[in-house]
Amino acid sequence: MTYLFVACGGAIGACLRFSLTELMASLLGRAFPYGTLSVNLLGSLIMGLMIGAVQQGYIEAQPWRPLIMVGLLGALTTFSSFSLDTLVLLQQGAWLKGALNVLLNVTLCLGLTWLGMQWMINRG
Repeated sequence: MTYLFVACGGAIGACLRFSLTELMASLLGRAFPYGTLSVNLLGSLIMGLMIGAVQQGYIEAQPWRPLIMVGLLGALTTFSSFSLDTLVLLQQGAWLKGALNVLLNVTLCLGLTWLGMQWMINRG
């Protein structure tokens, strides 16, 4: 049953990733990997909210951890795409954009994970 939860979450996450990436490209263009950044930020916030909710006892780890944290967020967040986007920017000589992509993804994703976790911990 756990594998079914992971698979269902993964299917939803993959569809969300595609949709959000395309939306961001249509809104902001493709000169910078806004879609990858957006899904990484959203996934980080959701991860923080989920782990905070589990730690505080608002939700049970099963089935939410395999469904959301492993399946959905595993498919939604895009570290491999982030790595490729950054490498392509660097290969194109866009050093500033490449560095900005690394800085934004790492600092903002860590910050949003922490924020989501703190929000769930302090909500009661």
